[in-house]
Amino acid sequence: MRHGSYHPEAEDASFNWQTLRTLLPYLLEYRGRIMLALGCLVAAKVASVGLPFILKHIVDAMDTGENTVLALPLGLLLAYGSVRFANVLFGEIRDTLFGRVTERAMRRIGLAVFNHLHRLELGFHLNRSTGGLSRDIERGVSGVSFLLRFMVFNIVPTLFEIALVVGVLLVNYSMWFALTTLVAVVLYVAWSVLATDWRTGYVRAANQADSQSNSRAVDSLLNFETVKYFTNERFEADRYDQDLAQWEQARRKNRLTLFALNGGQALIIALAMTVMMVLAGRNVVAGTMTLGDFVLINAFMMQLFMPLNFLGFVYREMKGSMANVERMFDLLRRTPAIKDAPDAPALAISRGEIEFREVSFGYGPDRPILDRVSFSVRPRQKVAVVGASGAGKSTLVKLLFRFYEVDAGAVLIDGQDIRTVSQDSLRRAIGIVPQDTVLFNASIYDNIRYGRIDAGEEEVQQAIRLAHLDDFIARLPDGHNTLVGERGLKLSGGEKQRVAIARTILKRPPILVFDEATSSLDSRSEQSILQAIREVSRGQTSLVIAHRLSTVVDADHILVMDQGRIVEQGSHHELLAAHGRYARLWQLQQQQREQEQKT
Repeated sequence: MRHGSYHPEAEDASFNWQTLRTLLPYLLEYRGRIMLALGCLVAAKVASVGLPFILKHIVDAMDTGENTVLALPLGLLLAYGSVRFANVLFGEIRDTLFGRVTERAMRRIGLAVFNHLHRLELGFHLNRSTGGLSRDIERGVSGVSFLLRFMVFNIVPTLFEIALVVGVLLVNYSMWFALTTLVAVVLYVAWSVLATDWRTGYVRAANQADSQSNSRAVDSLLNFETVKYFTNERFEADRYDQDLAQWEQARRKNRLTLFALNGGQALIIALAMTVMMVLAGRNVVAGTMTLGDFVLINAFMMQLFMPLNFLGFVYREMKGSMANVERMFDLLRRTPAIKDAPDAPALAISRGEIEFREVSFGYGPDRPILDRVSFSVRPRQKVAVVGASGAGKSTLVKLLFRFYEVDAGAVLIDGQDIRTVSQDSLRRAIGIVPQDTVLFNASIYDNIRYGRIDAGEEEVQQAIRLAHLDDFIARLPDGHNTLVGERGLKLSGGEKQRVAIARTILKRPPILVFDEATSSLDSRSEQSILQAIREVSRGQTSLVIAHRLSTVVDADHILVMDQGRIVEQGSHHELLAAHGRYARLWQLQQQQREQEQKT
């Protein structure tokens, strides 16, 4: 496929340890903090393993029944409290130190994904699902936090503590204690891994259903007016409920498998604890172990299985987090279809001449759009492109902005092939008033200033005046601070077009493009916008894409396109005199206009 799409429900990210290595560069910014955190981790684990020994001596000292030794248990009790506090304190210091590392890594990765998405080609964004994509990024960034915290500071330390406890039991007590502990740990880990792998598919299905339902909801709300126009609220609700039903079913299976996993883990822990207590109890009765040893064994098992139980939770969540992170990194690994050449220079504008030279293009092998199109727009000339819908007019604009690469031929500005210059400099040199002006959910002032974000207030006000927006803004209660709503829905089509014109005026580009800027306006609004366009484009190179021929009668040169080819060209009067396709289209539109005026 020529232009890729993004469908999160089609992906199946697996448990990939390569992802952990991908995270390493984001951790290296705080090497010192990581070393300090590791030091605190070791100190906390040493204190944790020492606690049962202090508890053993306390019990043995109190079990003698002699009042003369009451001072000794008091000292041990104070030591026990101090060591327990040290264990918690070192853990908190560790988490505080590493928290900065995690938060900075999340910030860096989130910014990297955001920047990369803006580098991806238009084809990707036309096929993506906004709701699903945003949810995948959100889950991916959260997954990074989980992996960094729990993989580094819970799984590895827990395994270290298990090895330490098994060694202590083997050296100080019978090998059966160490063997029982080791077998229980191996069974617990094996069951956790097998059961988690079994239920990962259900977790992923729940995530996919969640993304799909979220995408459906966002898409429906973004098209709120269309839903209302066709009274399809029930239809939208039914579709959303179907997605929620799939999510409900996936969550139910997820919950049942979680029950099986937790039940198996609890059984292994209960059997191991019972065997250890039986062994310790028999040795106490036989006199080979003290009551303090019995308490020590019990404390070790409780202390060991608490993090081990948490280890099962961590592993389960890590599977899901790894899949989410992997999906996010898949986005980062996606290569943009449109890339700058190595060391690409900036576009040098001297005259502002545009040339399409034998350009052919299609959105795929089965969808050709342009066929060897050649024309030029001379400096300070206004050239209009007209034709029926689907003739390829707007595609010319996309190619000029290099949203797509041409299949053959070249697009040149002042003799420079736009494929050889940087995309940033190319797009800075072109201003556009699009057919569908989409505004940010901010104030009118902020939307206009978006054309050049470093512009001063006087420059913005001048752009407002030149776009004939000042009278409209003066009538608003909040003036230019009025919020336009999501995608500018609070403004009419003509008002949005004026904002687009003001934004382009503020940008001050040497080349102007108007892509059917008045196609959706009434005649009165159209004339007002046309007057603003004439004032803005006077003395500048302008390319105008138009459907209504009445809007381009003053163009220096008019190109007539049909099925991806230029079939006629000339001035308005020359094309009328030729009695060709343009003349027939003009006559048809004039008749339609007369009928509209009569009604």
